[in-house]
Amino acid sequence: MGAQIWILGGTGRSGRTIAAQLALRGLPAVLVGRDENRLRAAAERTGSETLPAPSLAAAASEVRRQRPGVVINTVGPFTATAPDVVDACRGAGSHYIDLANDVTALTAAFETHDAAVGAGHTLVTGAGFGVTATESVVVKLCAGRPAPLEVRVDMVPSMAMTAGTAGEALIGSLLGALEGRRITDGRPAPARIFSDAVRLTLPDGSQVTTASMPLGELLAAHRASGARHVLSASSEAPSSPVVRAMMPAVSTLMRWERLRSFTTRRLARVRVKAKERPRDHSWGHAVVTWADGEIREGWLRLGDAQEFTGAVSAETARRLLAGEGRPGAYTPAALFGPALAVSCGAAYLLPGPAGPDT
Repeated sequence: MGAQIWILGGTGRSGRTIAAQLALRGLPAVLVGRDENRLRAAAERTGSETLPAPSLAAAASEVRRQRPGVVINTVGPFTATAPDVVDACRGAGSHYIDLANDVTALTAAFETHDAAVGAGHTLVTGAGFGVTATESVVVKLCAGRPAPLEVRVDMVPSMAMTAGTAGEALIGSLLGALEGRRITDGRPAPARIFSDAVRLTLPDGSQVTTASMPLGELLAAHRASGARHVLSASSEAPSSPVVRAMMPAVSTLMRWERLRSFTTRRLARVRVKAKERPRDHSWGHAVVTWADGEIREGWLRLGDAQEFTGAVSAETARRLLAGEGRPGAYTPAALFGPALAVSCGAAYLLPGPAGPDT
Protein backbone atom coordinates (compact mmCIF):
# COMPACT_ATOMS: atom_id res chain seq x y z
CA MET A 1 0.00 0.00 0.00
CA GLY A 2 1.34 3.40 -1.00
CA ALA A 3 1.19 6.79 0.65
CA GLN A 4 -0.98 8.57 -1.91
CA ILE A 5 -4.51 9.83 -1.35
CA TRP A 6 -6.72 9.54 -4.41
CA ILE A 7 -9.96 11.49 -4.88
CA LEU A 8 -12.41 9.91 -7.33
CA GLY A 9 -14.50 12.64 -8.88
CA GLY A 10 -11.72 15.12 -8.22
CA THR A 11 -13.12 17.85 -10.48
CA GLY A 12 -16.44 18.17 -8.63
CA ARG A 13 -17.06 20.60 -5.81
CA SER A 14 -16.67 17.96 -3.11
CA GLY A 15 -13.45 16.67 -4.65
CA ARG A 16 -11.96 20.15 -4.93
CA THR A 17 -12.94 21.00 -1.35
CA ILE A 18 -11.34 17.81 -0.02
CA ALA A 19 -8.17 18.44 -2.04
CA ALA A 20 -7.93 21.94 -0.57
CA GLN A 21 -8.35 20.57 2.96
CA LEU A 22 -5.69 17.94 2.33
CA ALA A 23 -3.33 20.66 1.11
CA LEU A 24 -3.87 22.54 4.39
CA ARG A 25 -2.68 19.38 6.15
CA GLY A 26 0.39 19.14 3.93
CA LEU A 27 -1.00 16.15 2.03
CA PRO A 28 -1.17 16.46 -1.76
CA ALA A 29 -3.96 14.56 -3.46
CA VAL A 30 -4.25 12.72 -6.76
CA LEU A 31 -7.40 13.89 -8.55
CA VAL A 32 -9.02 11.12 -10.60
CA GLY A 33 -11.57 11.87 -13.29
CA ARG A 34 -12.55 11.63 -16.95
CA ASP A 35 -11.87 15.17 -18.24
CA GLU A 36 -8.13 15.91 -18.44
CA ASN A 37 -8.62 19.65 -18.91
CA ARG A 38 -10.86 19.94 -15.87
CA LEU A 39 -8.47 17.78 -13.86
CA ARG A 40 -5.54 20.06 -14.66
CA ALA A 41 -7.54 23.18 -13.81
CA ALA A 42 -8.63 21.73 -10.45
CA ALA A 43 -5.12 20.46 -9.67
CA GLU A 44 -3.54 23.85 -10.26
CA ARG A 45 -5.62 25.37 -7.46
CA THR A 46 -4.59 22.78 -4.87
CA GLY A 47 -1.16 21.59 -5.97
CA SER A 48 -2.56 18.14 -6.68
CA GLU A 49 -1.50 15.48 -9.15
CA THR A 50 -3.92 14.10 -11.73
CA LEU A 51 -4.88 10.67 -13.04
CA PRO A 52 -7.25 10.59 -16.04
CA ALA A 53 -9.60 7.58 -16.04
CA PRO A 54 -12.32 7.21 -18.69
CA SER A 55 -14.69 5.37 -16.36
CA LEU A 56 -15.17 4.28 -12.78
CA ALA A 57 -14.18 0.76 -13.78
CA ALA A 58 -10.92 2.11 -15.19
CA ALA A 59 -10.29 4.02 -11.96
CA ALA A 60 -10.92 0.84 -9.94
CA SER A 61 -8.42 -1.02 -12.13
CA GLU A 62 -5.82 1.65 -11.42
CA VAL A 63 -6.48 1.28 -7.68
CA ARG A 64 -5.71 -2.43 -7.96
CA ARG A 65 -2.57 -1.74 -9.96
CA GLN A 66 -1.09 1.25 -8.09
CA ARG A 67 -2.35 0.49 -4.55
CA PRO A 68 -2.80 4.03 -3.15
CA GLY A 69 -2.90 4.45 0.60
CA VAL A 70 -6.40 5.96 0.73
CA VAL A 71 -9.16 6.30 -1.86
CA ILE A 72 -11.87 8.94 -1.32
CA ASN A 73 -14.96 8.31 -3.44
CA THR A 74 -17.07 11.43 -4.14
CA VAL A 75 -18.95 9.91 -7.10
CA GLY A 76 -22.61 9.12 -6.46
CA PRO A 77 -24.98 7.49 -6.24
CA PHE A 78 -22.89 5.43 -3.85
CA THR A 79 -25.19 2.42 -4.02
CA ALA A 80 -23.97 2.12 -7.62
CA THR A 81 -20.35 3.33 -7.40
CA ALA A 82 -19.14 2.03 -4.04
CA PRO A 83 -19.16 -1.76 -4.63
CA ASP A 84 -16.54 -1.79 -7.41
CA VAL A 85 -14.31 0.75 -5.70
CA VAL A 86 -14.56 -0.97 -2.30
CA ASP A 87 -13.71 -4.30 -3.93
CA ALA A 88 -10.67 -2.74 -5.61
CA CYS A 89 -9.52 -1.17 -2.33
CA ARG A 90 -9.92 -4.44 -0.48
CA GLY A 91 -7.79 -6.24 -3.03
CA ALA A 92 -5.14 -3.52 -3.01
CA GLY A 93 -5.10 -3.08 0.75
CA SER A 94 -6.13 0.57 0.32
CA HIS A 95 -8.33 2.35 2.85
CA TYR A 96 -11.66 3.62 1.51
CA ILE A 97 -13.72 6.74 2.34
CA ASP A 98 -16.99 7.96 0.81
CA LEU A 99 -19.53 10.73 1.33
CA ALA A 100 -22.63 8.52 1.28
CA ASN A 101 -25.60 9.84 3.22
CA ASP A 102 -28.50 7.53 2.48
CA VAL A 103 -29.71 4.54 4.43
CA THR A 104 -29.24 2.02 1.61
CA ALA A 105 -25.63 3.00 0.91
CA LEU A 106 -24.64 2.98 4.59
CA THR A 107 -26.33 -0.36 5.14
CA ALA A 108 -24.36 -1.86 2.25
CA ALA A 109 -21.13 -0.39 3.63
CA PHE A 110 -21.68 -1.85 7.10
CA GLU A 111 -22.29 -5.28 5.56
CA THR A 112 -18.68 -5.28 4.34
CA HIS A 113 -17.28 -5.01 7.88
CA ASP A 114 -16.16 -8.62 8.22
CA ALA A 115 -14.59 -8.64 4.75
CA ALA A 116 -12.72 -5.43 5.59
CA VAL A 117 -11.44 -6.90 8.85
CA GLY A 118 -10.27 -9.98 6.99
CA ALA A 119 -8.46 -7.84 4.40
CA GLY A 120 -6.91 -5.60 7.05
CA HIS A 121 -8.24 -2.38 5.53
CA THR A 122 -10.58 0.33 6.78
CA LEU A 123 -13.79 1.54 5.15
CA VAL A 124 -15.30 4.84 6.32
CA THR A 125 -18.70 5.80 4.98
CA GLY A 126 -20.74 8.93 5.68
CA ALA A 127 -17.65 11.15 5.84
CA GLY A 128 -19.60 14.37 5.44
CA PHE A 129 -21.65 16.93 7.32
CA GLY A 130 -24.96 15.15 8.02
CA VAL A 131 -23.66 11.89 9.45
CA THR A 132 -20.63 13.30 11.24
CA ALA A 133 -22.25 16.40 12.78
CA THR A 134 -25.14 14.46 14.32
CA GLU A 135 -23.36 11.21 15.15
CA SER A 136 -20.61 13.11 16.97
CA VAL A 137 -23.12 14.72 19.35
CA VAL A 138 -24.71 11.34 20.06
CA VAL A 139 -21.33 9.78 20.80
CA LYS A 140 -20.51 12.70 23.10
CA LEU A 141 -23.81 12.50 25.02
CA CYS A 142 -23.77 8.71 25.37
CA ALA A 143 -20.13 8.30 26.41
CA GLY A 144 -19.84 6.06 29.48
CA ARG A 145 -23.60 5.59 29.76
CA PRO A 146 -25.95 2.67 29.15
CA ALA A 147 -27.87 2.50 25.89
CA PRO A 148 -30.66 5.08 25.89
CA LEU A 149 -34.32 4.52 25.11
CA GLU A 150 -34.75 7.20 22.44
CA VAL A 151 -32.58 9.44 20.26
CA ARG A 152 -33.59 12.24 17.92
CA VAL A 153 -30.99 13.90 15.72
CA ASP A 154 -31.45 17.05 13.63
CA MET A 155 -29.11 18.38 10.99
CA VAL A 156 -29.25 22.07 10.12
CA PRO A 157 -26.86 22.74 7.23
CA SER A 158 -25.82 26.16 6.01
CA MET A 159 -23.63 26.38 2.94
CA ALA A 160 -22.93 28.65 0.02
CA MET A 161 -23.98 27.30 -3.36
CA THR A 162 -21.95 27.76 -6.50
CA ALA A 163 -23.63 27.72 -9.88
CA GLY A 164 -23.62 24.29 -11.49
CA THR A 165 -25.53 21.02 -11.52
CA ALA A 166 -27.02 19.25 -8.51
CA GLY A 167 -25.02 16.04 -9.09
CA GLU A 168 -26.01 12.39 -8.66
CA ALA A 169 -24.54 12.03 -5.15
CA LEU A 170 -26.85 14.69 -3.70
CA ILE A 171 -29.92 13.62 -5.67
CA GLY A 172 -29.36 9.96 -4.85
CA SER A 173 -29.25 10.76 -1.11
CA LEU A 174 -32.39 12.89 -1.28
CA LEU A 175 -34.38 10.30 -3.22
CA GLY A 176 -33.21 7.63 -0.79
CA ALA A 177 -34.74 9.70 2.01
CA LEU A 178 -38.16 9.45 0.36
CA GLU A 179 -38.43 5.89 1.67
CA GLY A 180 -39.63 6.98 5.10
CA ARG A 181 -37.97 5.05 7.90
CA ARG A 182 -37.11 5.27 11.57
CA ILE A 183 -35.70 2.86 14.13
CA THR A 184 -38.44 1.24 16.22
CA ASP A 185 -37.65 -1.40 18.85
CA GLY A 186 -34.11 -1.60 17.48
CA ARG A 187 -35.11 -2.26 13.87
CA PRO A 188 -35.73 -0.13 10.77
CA ALA A 189 -39.47 0.44 10.36
CA PRO A 190 -41.63 2.32 7.84
CA ALA A 191 -42.50 5.87 8.81
CA ARG A 192 -44.16 8.87 7.23
CA ILE A 193 -41.52 11.16 5.76
CA PHE A 194 -41.45 14.86 6.70
CA SER A 195 -43.47 14.17 9.86
CA ASP A 196 -42.57 14.95 13.50
CA ALA A 197 -41.90 18.60 12.69
CA VAL A 198 -40.26 20.56 15.52
CA ARG A 199 -39.46 24.26 15.77
CA LEU A 200 -35.91 24.44 17.12
CA THR A 201 -34.33 27.47 18.75
CA LEU A 202 -30.65 27.34 17.82
CA PRO A 203 -27.99 28.34 20.36
CA ASP A 204 -27.51 31.64 18.51
CA GLY A 205 -31.18 32.51 19.09
CA SER A 206 -32.44 31.94 15.54
CA GLN A 207 -35.15 29.39 14.79
CA VAL A 208 -35.60 26.64 12.21
CA THR A 209 -38.13 23.88 11.62
CA THR A 210 -36.89 20.32 11.20
CA ALA A 211 -38.93 17.28 10.17
CA SER A 212 -38.20 13.60 9.74
CA MET A 213 -35.90 12.83 6.82
CA PRO A 214 -34.23 9.41 7.12
CA LEU A 215 -30.77 9.92 5.71
CA GLY A 216 -27.57 8.18 6.77
CA GLU A 217 -27.52 9.81 10.19
CA LEU A 218 -30.46 7.59 11.19
CA LEU A 219 -28.26 4.48 11.05
CA ALA A 220 -25.21 6.28 12.44
CA ALA A 221 -27.15 7.54 15.47
CA HIS A 222 -28.57 4.08 16.10
CA ARG A 223 -25.19 2.37 15.91
CA ALA A 224 -23.56 5.04 18.08
CA SER A 225 -26.19 4.90 20.81
CA GLY A 226 -27.79 1.46 20.74
CA ALA A 227 -31.13 3.20 21.37
CA ARG A 228 -34.37 1.28 20.86
CA HIS A 229 -36.02 4.16 19.03
CA VAL A 230 -34.27 6.66 16.71
CA LEU A 231 -35.60 9.46 14.53
CA SER A 232 -33.49 11.61 12.19
CA ALA A 233 -34.68 15.00 10.99
CA SER A 234 -33.44 17.87 8.86
CA SER A 235 -34.10 21.54 8.31
CA GLU A 236 -34.02 20.70 4.58
CA ALA A 237 -37.24 18.68 4.88
CA PRO A 238 -40.32 20.53 3.58
CA SER A 239 -42.73 21.31 6.41
CA SER A 240 -45.73 22.23 4.22
CA PRO A 241 -48.80 20.04 4.96
CA VAL A 242 -49.47 19.80 1.22
CA VAL A 243 -45.99 18.45 0.51
CA ARG A 244 -46.20 16.02 3.42
CA ALA A 245 -49.53 14.70 2.13
CA MET A 246 -48.01 13.97 -1.31
CA MET A 247 -45.01 12.05 0.00
CA PRO A 248 -46.53 8.55 0.46
CA ALA A 249 -47.43 8.40 -3.25
CA VAL A 250 -44.04 9.76 -4.32
CA SER A 251 -42.24 7.32 -2.02
CA THR A 252 -44.09 4.39 -3.58
CA LEU A 253 -43.10 5.51 -7.08
CA MET A 254 -39.44 5.88 -6.10
CA ARG A 255 -39.30 2.20 -5.07
CA TRP A 256 -39.32 1.31 -8.77
CA GLU A 257 -35.61 1.00 -9.54
CA ARG A 258 -35.86 2.05 -13.19
CA LEU A 259 -37.93 5.11 -12.37
CA ARG A 260 -35.63 6.02 -9.49
CA SER A 261 -32.50 5.70 -11.67
CA PHE A 262 -34.12 7.75 -14.44
CA THR A 263 -35.21 10.43 -11.97
CA THR A 264 -31.75 10.55 -10.39
CA ARG A 265 -30.04 11.07 -13.75
CA ARG A 266 -32.50 13.76 -14.84
CA LEU A 267 -32.49 15.72 -11.58
CA ALA A 268 -28.69 15.49 -11.32
CA ARG A 269 -28.48 17.67 -14.44
CA VAL A 270 -30.69 20.42 -13.01
CA ARG A 271 -28.82 23.71 -12.86
CA VAL A 272 -28.35 25.21 -9.39
CA LYS A 273 -28.01 28.97 -8.98
CA ALA A 274 -25.24 30.48 -6.88
CA LYS A 275 -26.33 31.75 -3.47
CA GLU A 276 -24.80 32.76 -0.18
CA ARG A 277 -25.21 30.52 2.84
CA PRO A 278 -28.39 31.36 4.77
CA ARG A 279 -26.86 31.60 8.26
CA ASP A 280 -23.44 31.95 9.86
CA HIS A 281 -23.35 28.44 11.29
CA SER A 282 -24.39 24.90 10.50
CA TRP A 283 -25.57 22.73 13.38
CA GLY A 284 -25.76 19.12 14.44
CA HIS A 285 -28.25 18.45 17.23
CA ALA A 286 -29.26 15.47 19.34
CA VAL A 287 -31.70 14.79 22.15
CA VAL A 288 -31.09 11.54 24.04
CA THR A 289 -33.63 10.04 26.47
CA TRP A 290 -32.90 7.21 28.90
CA ALA A 291 -35.40 4.75 30.39
CA ASP A 292 -35.12 6.41 33.83
CA GLY A 293 -36.38 9.69 32.37
CA GLU A 294 -33.03 11.46 32.06
CA ILE A 295 -32.82 13.66 28.97
CA ARG A 296 -29.63 15.20 27.58
CA GLU A 297 -29.37 17.60 24.66
CA GLY A 298 -26.31 18.72 22.74
CA TRP A 299 -25.23 20.77 19.73
CA LEU A 300 -22.28 20.82 17.38
CA ARG A 301 -21.55 24.25 15.88
CA LEU A 302 -19.57 24.65 12.69
CA GLY A 303 -19.33 26.89 9.64
CA ASP A 304 -20.12 26.06 6.04
CA ALA A 305 -21.44 22.49 5.80
CA GLN A 306 -19.61 21.82 2.53
CA GLU A 307 -16.29 22.96 3.96
CA PHE A 308 -16.87 20.75 6.99
CA THR A 309 -17.50 17.78 4.69
CA GLY A 310 -14.16 18.44 3.02
CA ALA A 311 -12.41 18.73 6.37
CA VAL A 312 -13.94 15.49 7.70
CA SER A 313 -12.88 13.50 4.64
CA ALA A 314 -9.39 15.02 4.63
CA GLU A 315 -8.81 14.53 8.36
CA THR A 316 -10.11 10.96 8.17
CA ALA A 317 -7.72 10.26 5.28
CA ARG A 318 -4.81 11.80 7.18
CA ARG A 319 -5.48 9.60 10.21
CA LEU A 320 -5.87 6.46 8.14
CA LEU A 321 -2.65 7.17 6.29
CA ALA A 322 -0.92 7.65 9.65
CA GLY A 323 -2.10 4.21 10.79
CA GLU A 324 -4.59 5.51 13.36
CA GLY A 325 -7.56 3.49 12.12
CA ARG A 326 -8.51 -0.15 12.58
CA PRO A 327 -9.82 -2.70 10.08
CA GLY A 328 -13.56 -2.78 9.45
CA ALA A 329 -16.42 -0.56 8.24
CA TYR A 330 -17.30 2.55 10.24
CA THR A 331 -18.67 6.06 10.21
CA PRO A 332 -16.21 8.84 11.16
CA ALA A 333 -17.11 9.41 14.82
CA ALA A 334 -17.58 5.69 15.42
CA LEU A 335 -13.96 5.19 14.35
CA PHE A 336 -12.23 8.27 15.71
CA GLY A 337 -14.59 9.53 18.41
CA PRO A 338 -16.15 12.98 18.94
CA ALA A 339 -12.76 14.73 18.91
CA LEU A 340 -12.64 14.29 15.13
CA ALA A 341 -15.24 17.03 14.65
CA VAL A 342 -13.24 19.42 16.83
CA SER A 343 -10.14 18.82 14.71
CA CYS A 344 -12.28 19.84 11.72
CA GLY A 345 -13.16 23.22 13.24
CA ALA A 346 -16.40 22.40 15.09
CA ALA A 347 -17.30 23.04 18.74
CA TYR A 348 -19.67 21.22 21.11
CA LEU A 349 -22.28 23.09 23.13
CA LEU A 350 -23.55 20.87 25.92
CA PRO A 351 -25.72 21.75 28.93
CA GLY A 352 -24.03 22.06 32.29
CA PRO A 353 -22.25 24.54 34.56
CA ALA A 354 -19.04 24.35 32.54
CA GLY A 355 -20.73 25.94 29.50
CA PRO A 356 -19.68 25.16 25.93
CA ASP A 357 -17.48 22.09 25.68
CA THR A 358 -14.95 22.32 22.87
